[in-house]
Amino acid sequence: MNDLIVVPQTRQWHKLKALVLDSVSSPITKRVYNLGLDEFFAWLSVQEPRPGFTKATVSAWRVALEARGLGAVSINVRITAVRKLAVEAADNGLLAPELANGITRVKGVASKGVRLGNWLSVRQAQTLLNAPDITTTKGLRDRAILAVLLGCGLRRSEVAALTMGHIQQRDGRWCIVDLLGKHGRVRTIPMPTWVKVAIDAWTGAAGVSEGPVFRSMNRGDQAQAAALSEKVVWQLLQPYAMAAGVPGIAPHDCRRTCAKLCRAAGGELEQIQLLLGHASVQTTERYLGTKQDLVNAPNDGIKLRVAL
Repeated sequence: MNDLIVVPQTRQWHKLKALVLDSVSSPITKRVYNLGLDEFFAWLSVQEPRPGFTKATVSAWRVALEARGLGAVSINVRITAVRKLAVEAADNGLLAPELANGITRVKGVASKGVRLGNWLSVRQAQTLLNAPDITTTKGLRDRAILAVLLGCGLRRSEVAALTMGHIQQRDGRWCIVDLLGKHGRVRTIPMPTWVKVAIDAWTGAAGVSEGPVFRSMNRGDQAQAAALSEKVVWQLLQPYAMAAGVPGIAPHDCRRTCAKLCRAAGGELEQIQLLLGHASVQTTERYLGTKQDLVNAPNDGIKLRVAL
């Protein structure tokens, strides 16, 4: 049996890619697998001579990813997508089973420690929030996006997916209601007043009353019907981060900052966990950049006594 002929525009490629994406339920995982497979086929297309779809090829792909300086998680999720591609190819008679078995045995990259990311101080976060030029409609949009990242701790994919229908009142306050997040988890996020003010300033200027909250802009500084992509959310942050003196931060660093500022303001760990939509409180603790303090333990402050 011949190796899989890998040409991104072929009917076989689209079919196999669709099968891989249909095998997962999380929208975020689908997105990452989609990007990973596109990268894999783009990399294959420039190799000379054109390699077959084998264990050696996938191992070389992993080396190429490491050379790009990607983290272990980013590399491993791409390798997982390619392993799934091999399984689907074999199941559809496009790849010899022994080749598919070899590809599924390609090991991922071992994680070395925990990547803590970056956190902003209150002053840095305020400087970042003030960076957009709010005399323009685009600046109002960008400030609203930064406000949602810093004040509500949304992921960039969640920012891109946010609709006007999500913004509702609950218990006498404004919230982002029933937002679908990672692993299909649904949560409701309380919205600070200053975040709502920023969103209202943007939507009022842009004439947005329904559909996606954040839209692409034309050269005339007018909002378009199309929703903003999560890639643009990442890109628009960069010049503001540079201007604020915190170059290189990512939207997820704003999410971490939200968590840490919440904790510094006296927020309970469990409530921060619910805010961020974490399944595990240990994940939330990593976002706070803290670890358990056994010397200055919080329960030492409980003023009870036992009789001797």
